[in-house]
Amino acid sequence: MNKNVERGQATRAHLIDVATRLFAERGYDGTSIEAVLADSGVSRGSLYHHFRGKDALFWAVLEGVAARVGQQLLEAERDAPDQIAALRIWCREWIRLAGDQVFQQIVLIDAPAVLGWQRWREIDEQANMGWIRAALTHAAEAGSLERRDVDVFAHILLAAVNEVAMMIARAPGRHQRPEQKILTASIH
Repeated sequence: MNKNVERGQATRAHLIDVATRLFAERGYDGTSIEAVLADSGVSRGSLYHHFRGKDALFWAVLEGVAARVGQQLLEAERDAPDQIAALRIWCREWIRLAGDQVFQQIVLIDAPAVLGWQRWREIDEQANMGWIRAALTHAAEAGSLERRDVDVFAHILLAAVNEVAMMIARAPGRHQRPEQKILTASIH
């Protein structure tokens, strides 16, 4: 690979790492481009070479966090004996992640505000709804659920898990609250 391309990729990754930390600590509104530049040591021209602006930088951060979360969810459910057990694990893990400062601030608090509620929901449905439907379809095939109820229950489950995660993320003193531990333990 060309040295300039490697340097460019390294600079982009560094900017995303710094911005992820700052967005998680200060929120989107509390993080300026100047703060990212100061903390990263990168020139303004270099930042704008990689990102059109703060919204584009946030989008790259969100994609990175979503990829990390997706990997964590896959790892958590990997040894599940069946899809329903995997779905239960996924729900517990999603709620557990609501206690993670990066996930809280970037995915649950800032993303709906920055992207808009409708766009955030579309992304959430693209990322999670298909998998939930597949697990519930498996339950319907096993006779545990009426096939006609799969879509409705998938929406209900995604909405419920998101609401609990949002409740945890927006609560005062929100990091690893006792209610979160109770909620996480009760989903089985």
